Parts: sequence; C-alpha cells; structure tokens
Amino acid sequence: MRILICNDDGIHARGLRDLALALSDLGEVTVAAPDRARSASGHSITLHKPLRADRVTVPGATEAYSVSGTPTDCVALALRHLLRERPDLVVSGINHGPNLGWDLTYSGTVAAAIEGALLGVPAMAISLAGRGIDLSFQHAARCARLLGEAFCRRSIPPFTLLNVNVPWLGTQPPHGIQVTRQGKRRFDGGIVERQDPGGRPYYWLGGETPEDELTPGTDTRAIMDGFISVTPVHLNLTAVELLPEIETWDLDSHWPRTT
Repeated sequence: MRILICNDDGIHARGLRDLALALSDLGEVTVAAPDRARSASGHSITLHKPLRADRVTVPGATEAYSVSGTPTDCVALALRHLLRERPDLVVSGINHGPNLGWDLTYSGTVAAAIEGALLGVPAMAISLAGRGIDLSFQHAARCARLLGEAFCRRSIPPFTLLNVNVPWLGTQPPHGIQVTRQGKRRFDGGIVERQDPGGRPYYWLGGETPEDELTPGTDTRAIMDGFISVTPVHLNLTAVELLPEIETWDLDSHWPRTT
C-alpha cells in the first residue's frame, strides 16, 4: 500500500510525525506538507508565485517534501509530479484541533483530503478535537492506523472522503467510534479591532468559541459525548431538495432573447 500524508499545521507538526509513524508499516509512506502552518486555508491553491519542494526527513516516511504552498498545493504537486507511483490512499492530519460541522469549508486539513478525492484517490482527514500545547496524539494515531487497515480491505466510492475527529479526554481513550453525519457549527463575532502606531485600524479574525448544534448522530454530538466521529463526505454540493423550488422561479422565461 502506498500512502501520501499531508496536513495544514506544517511539516514540523507533531501530529503529522505521529501519523507517519503509525502508518509506516502498512506500506510506503510519502509526506508532502506545507513548510509552515496553513490552518484555515480552505481549498486554496497558489497561482501567483512558484512553488518549491525541498526534501526533508520525517520519521516513518520513505520520502518527505516541505512545500512552500497550501495543503491543496502539496497534494496536487505530489500526485501530479513528485510521486513516481500513484498512492492508494491520501491521509491528511493529524490536525491539532477539531474539524467539525461547517468547519470543513475553512479547514486546510480537510481540503488536502478533498484534493486527493478530486484527483481520484481515496482519502481521509483526521483531527484531534482538543486545544492546548501539551496534547498527546496517541489515540488519534491509533484511530488513523485502524482506518488505514480498513482501507487495505475496503473501498469508498470515487470523489468521496472520510472526515474523522478524535476527542481529547486527557489520558483516557475515546469511548468508541461512531459513524456520523456532518453537524452544524458556526462562529458568531470574534472580530477584534485595534489601532496601529499610526492610528489606523486593523483587525483580528477568529478565536471565538464556536456554537454547535448537538443533534444526535452528528459529528459535533459524538465529540461532545467522547466518541470518535467518522463522517463520509462527498464533493457534490448540490442542494437537490431545492431544485424543484428554484425551477418554479421560471428564470429562463424572463431572460431576454435576441432576434
């Protein structure tokens, strides 16, 4: 099995190194990760400047590259150029912090897995749902290994991925694993205005506490209850149930025709 690992916390992140070690004996592991932290970069790509990929050493990896771009850049560059053979699996993580509910649209960790899925490779993103500088990635790495073994035996449909979150319960392991659907998480406010020495305003975004809807069966609820959440995600964002309603707007009949 050939595995490509990426993240959005950067090539030196402990979660990435623990992930590479956990997956190292499942097959050949290659790492392509940003040269610095790229959290909340979403599915952005670099178009305005060249990318650089420097070889580095990551324990557990056969090859590793530090890339001067976003998580999406890393996966695209690896799959389209750096790797001699196409991987069987793309794994992004282990992220330091959760990626739950609507966070998926912001997450560079999930975006790296999305890029793998877009390019036709089965993928998963894995995150440790905890904050602080003294966290252990032990249980998240164990979960990644379990899922990696599952991917050796099973498959998921094209253009889909798994979004995995592991709760932080201190030294205690998670209570179990739940297969969940995407919950609802929103950030309200959190913008701080300050002034620079010249008297001009500047702003800090983010940092506020998220508001979660803790509906049973969702990833947000599973983490709250101390369970690992495994959420299958597909790339079709069409709101199918809304199609009949928009059809009733009869937009085409109001579009001017040329004669």
